[in-house]
Amino acid sequence: MNTMRVDRPGMLSVLQDGGRYGYQRFGVPVNGAMDEWSHRVANVLVGNDPEAAALEITLTGPTVRFAQDTLIALTGADMGATIGGVRVPTHRAVMVRHDVPIVFGACKRGARAYLAVRGGFAPEPVLGSRSTNLRAAFGGVAGRALRAGDRIGVASPYREMLPVARMMVQSAMACVAAPPPCNDLASEIPEAVRFLPGPQWERFTPQSRKQFEQAAFTVSNQSDRMGYRLEGPPLALSAPLEMVSEAVSFGTVQVPPSGAPIVLMADRQSVGGYPKIAYVISADLPALAQATPGTALRFRAVTPDIAQRELLAMEDRLRSIAARAMCVLGLAVQ
Repeated sequence: MNTMRVDRPGMLSVLQDGGRYGYQRFGVPVNGAMDEWSHRVANVLVGNDPEAAALEITLTGPTVRFAQDTLIALTGADMGATIGGVRVPTHRAVMVRHDVPIVFGACKRGARAYLAVRGGFAPEPVLGSRSTNLRAAFGGVAGRALRAGDRIGVASPYREMLPVARMMVQSAMACVAAPPPCNDLASEIPEAVRFLPGPQWERFTPQSRKQFEQAAFTVSNQSDRMGYRLEGPPLALSAPLEMVSEAVSFGTVQVPPSGAPIVLMADRQSVGGYPKIAYVISADLPALAQATPGTALRFRAVTPDIAQRELLAMEDRLRSIAARAMCVLGLAVQ
């Protein structure tokens, strides 16, 4: 089996797939990629299922190398990655020669980059997923971030020879990039993060509701994969509210007694007892996942019809990218 060796781990490099679904009723978080769009695009660029396990790299990247010639794709944040000293183009498939180091730097834009490999990373699944649960220490590579010396299996297709691989062999170069399937594959941070009012929206004061839509909130340093704490005007309830814990989802905006909202992210808990003022729409979560501490955010309410239309448009766009990527790679479209 092909393997990826870790020479330098970076700040926080973890394996994530599409998520661990079906176990929230037992208190098991979904986990999965923070920026679902970049994760899925990276996979389809190399001909994988969109939900395959890929490497999520946060803020400062690793140095890795593969035991065999390997087709990779980099998406999300720009970390100035190089292969054999040559800058790696993002958002396209790249064939890299075996044992040549892929060196990531620090983020130049965004917070998280994604490295997908042809066939997907293949550690043993836990509860049907290869995603890393850092708090409970399972999934991925022993439930933790990568360390120097780690070797991770790659489920490379057996005896596959893609046109881009032949080009690399003939050119004797360290890597060869395939043509991009289309332009503008990255998700852009919108002027305002769109949301749907939460079930307790009306329980907040009119002033707090107005501030949530009109004021700027800053992503706090106390933010991680579980949730983004926001700094801004405190949001207050009209009257004290006793609540039974309810199910929460990716993008739920809870407001604890301090009045500082928290946007729940990929490693969110399964239930929460704080009032929920809003839900960030699914189409805007990938861009939100690329926000770094200090980023100023504004929120704008939309209707359920708009939220659904934006999500369907995103899915249509991904299918189009996947079909074009298969043609670029010389693979049969499924």
